[in-house]
Amino acid sequence: MTDVVDSDELLRRIQRGRTYARAEQLAWREREEDLRTADPDGAREALVRATAYEAVLRVLDEIVVPGGHEGDVGVKPE
Repeated sequence: MTDVVDSDELLRRIQRGRTYARAEQLAWREREEDLRTADPDGAREALVRATAYEAVLRVLDEIVVPGGHEGDVGVKPE
């Protein structure tokens, strides 16, 4: 893929990614809750996936709002 995009298009793509990551995170968290008693292994897998989407969401949030989430990760900026 060699498309050249301007900053507005890049921001739109990042925002779509954030929206998708948020929806997936919520869906996997809900699935984890549903499987917690019936299928502990499935619940663990769902929790891992939800956590992965949470990490992606945090990265995309940091791109859109730099430094806005410093307290979330417990790391002081240099």
